[in-house]
Amino acid sequence: MAFTAFSGNTKAVEQHPRRQGWVVLLLLAPGIAYMLLFFVAPFIQLALTALQAPAASGGIGQYVAALEFGNYWTALSEYWPHLVRSFIYALTATIIGLLISYPLAYLIGVKVRSKPMLQGILLILVVAPFFISMLLRTLAWKSILPSELIGTHFSVIFGLVYNFIPFMVLPMFASLQALDLRLLEAGSDLYASPVTTFRRVTLPLSMPGIVSGTLLSFIPMSGDYVVASREFLGGTSTAMIGNVIESNFLQTQNYPMAAALSIMLMVIILIMIATYVRKSGAEDLL
Repeated sequence: MAFTAFSGNTKAVEQHPRRQGWVVLLLLAPGIAYMLLFFVAPFIQLALTALQAPAASGGIGQYVAALEFGNYWTALSEYWPHLVRSFIYALTATIIGLLISYPLAYLIGVKVRSKPMLQGILLILVVAPFFISMLLRTLAWKSILPSELIGTHFSVIFGLVYNFIPFMVLPMFASLQALDLRLLEAGSDLYASPVTTFRRVTLPLSMPGIVSGTLLSFIPMSGDYVVASREFLGGTSTAMIGNVIESNFLQTQNYPMAAALSIMLMVIILIMIATYVRKSGAEDLL
């Protein structure tokens, strides 16, 4: 580059950004292909399915291409209680998980930072549930909990909190692990109380981890269909929208209804997440 600049060969200098652009495009190609193949194409298929109409033959699971936008209204009018229940469960479990996860992440990321072995053991204990299938863990809790609790709101929220706690702890730990402890010492030197230091220093600096953890937990909780299933910790009165979608897809084969519910769930979650991220001041995550 230096040679071309001194030699006055501006053509060579102008070609350099173009070659760089091709390199960037080649590096991005696998990721773009992945998104097109595994997200855009299935989403388009799902959107087309949501607009299908029953076939003239009237057979179960027989549908033809159409523009039946009324499928969305039918899905919403029939299953709005399941949608509301799903978000109440997910929101409650997220708040409980946050209250449990933050102190745990603070202990691992700040309090025992000077003891690497203890910190490593605690981290292994947090991720240890991942070594066992989620289905087996949930089924085990069905045997552990009293039968009177199975099929109640408590058992479903308990199962959601238990299964998604690691998703919340790990981002918070990463954020708190990067916290400069000298800032906490400076707060103490300036006669700030521990509560003030936490509110003015620790909490703002750990906010990216809190936002990431709550999103990683709330999103899968809202669409979960395992915990609230009657085969696990749920019952007929605790069915979530994920159970309704699963039932319409696999049992009644009402594909347009299931697809419309899936898209509505996706849109509502996106709106809630965008609002939450904007309110929390973490727009960089969008």
